[in-house]
Amino acid sequence: MSMAKQEPQEATAAAEPAIGSMSFEVALAELEAIVQRLERGQLDLEASIAAYERGTALRQHCATKLREAQLRVEKITFDRNGKVGLEAQDDT
Repeated sequence: MSMAKQEPQEATAAAEPAIGSMSFEVALAELEAIVQRLERGQLDLEASIAAYERGTALRQHCATKLREAQLRVEKITFDRNGKVGLEAQDDT
């Protein structure tokens, strides 16, 4: 009986897109949906654990994307004429 419940969850997990290839917006939208399902108690224990683990990975991915964007924004510079440019990243 419990095997029947696990099979659809495994099929769903297999159909989930890889987090590393997601844009910030897509990852954030999925994370918000997971939080809503967890808050509403719509999942059984095993599905809740799996959702929590995926949500944690999505949160980490979003944080990484935000850090990357912050680094890019911090490297935008203006020259004397007000022209926008990008400062080369310092690897040190």
